[in-house]
Amino acid sequence: MKVYGAQICVDCRNYKELQKSRGFEAEYVDITEDTGKLKEFLQLRDHDPVFAPVRERGGIGIPLFVREDGTKTFDLDEALSWIGQPPVQEGELPDAAPSCGIHGCR
Repeated sequence: MKVYGAQICVDCRNYKELQKSRGFEAEYVDITEDTGKLKEFLQLRDHDPVFAPVRERGGIGIPLFVREDGTKTFDLDEALSWIGQPPVQEGELPDAAPSCGIHGCR
């Protein structure tokens, strides 16, 4: 599984902490690390229909989970199921702050 995210995103930080605490493998691509990684993500974001509702809400679309077969989701529990991990348990994510877009936080 490949995961696109950024350190400035609370949901991405939560994912990384969960990955660390559970010890599972996944490729993490920090889209703010360099322009090549950002362009790779923007190519997906600009052309993949899975992003349409995200763009409408003013969201960025991270973390984005991409399965080896190309399936994409923003749902952490769905992505975890792809790699044989159980769903997130209550209290397991360190930062429960809401995610934010240009229209405010949800």
